[in-house]
Amino acid sequence: MRDMNKIVYLDNNATTCAAPEVRDVMMPFFCDLYGNPSSMHEFGGNVARYVKRAREEVADFLGCHPDEIIFTSCATESDNTAIRGAADFYGKTSKVITSAVEHPAVLQPVRRLKASGYETVELPVDKTGQIDLESLKDNLKGTKNAIVSIMWANNETGTVFPVREIAEICKEYGAVFHTDAVQAAGKTKIDLSSVPVDMLSISGHKFHAPKGIGVLYVRKGTRFKPFMLGGHQESGRRAGTENVPYIVGLAKACELARVGMDDECAKIARLRDRLEKGILETCPDVIVNGDVRHRLPNTLNVSFCYIEGEAIAYSLSDLGICISTGSACASGSLDPSHVIRAMGVPFIALHGSVRFSFSRYNTDEDVDYVLKELPGVISRLRALSPFGPDSDPTTFK
Repeated sequence: MRDMNKIVYLDNNATTCAAPEVRDVMMPFFCDLYGNPSSMHEFGGNVARYVKRAREEVADFLGCHPDEIIFTSCATESDNTAIRGAADFYGKTSKVITSAVEHPAVLQPVRRLKASGYETVELPVDKTGQIDLESLKDNLKGTKNAIVSIMWANNETGTVFPVREIAEICKEYGAVFHTDAVQAAGKTKIDLSSVPVDMLSISGHKFHAPKGIGVLYVRKGTRFKPFMLGGHQESGRRAGTENVPYIVGLAKACELARVGMDDECAKIARLRDRLEKGILETCPDVIVNGDVRHRLPNTLNVSFCYIEGEAIAYSLSDLGICISTGSACASGSLDPSHVIRAMGVPFIALHGSVRFSFSRYNTDEDVDYVLKELPGVISRLRALSPFGPDSDPTTFK
């Protein structure tokens, strides 16, 4: 019988728990140090000093200058600000280029721009989820005021893009380059002093800060129009009273990630690899999705042929195992993942993709439990499925 209190949480690309150290540094700013940091009095000014130190810590984490950090409510706001802000500045003479596997927080603003008359391009990807850099160059040739938004790492497959090369190509052609680094932050080193990115988005709740705080990095000299208007906060680049507890919490999460990233990522990658090996050994007809040579250490996306990913996720949930069929922001849709579709995964596996994503708090016992329960779940679901290796191929059309 299942222990009803047992939860194995392997959906950390959707959100992570806030670290205890993060929670503790936030608490004073709810009731004791509650002043508005934009106020003129000393009580508010004292709080402003904590915001200043937090900005410095985040800048240290990203390898940039504190003045290049804009605090936002989340990465969705950061992505929208970067894309729409640059497009508003350059106008419809610009060309907006992205990839077919971006998060909806990038794809939807780009498609809104297309509907309003902008020229846009969604670059296709290969079977590993990587774009063709020559195709990017071809789309930049002869283009005035190009705006490029390509993610640092894919949220569903963990595929890591060659961001340095993309940034250098954009610089060569005079394009503004934004990268959604939401999944990369805390899982791979980001050093903006050596990678010529113009704008970058991160979200605190993806690496043990709370939900409701994000960052938009804007390199000095990059031109855009602010998205949030109404006040002088963030040097006039993003209006709204500063969310001090969450800003301080984000800074602490950045500190924890910066100090412990190498050891933590090595441990997480070992757990991920153990799970992948166990799945391939115990479950037939499985495809590993993404670029296995260039992927995040915590992410495993696999497709189980002949069954539905939603059925797998629900069955594992009944056993206390939390996974995802893709982006949490796209959950509720019965359509297969746009990322998996874009990679050309075979139809027999297209609907059966699921994502396991680890954090620093996962253990070998978590992997053991999944490998104990998952093969039986897959066998039961396949026994109930009308599809299978011996099915009439026309039923898949």
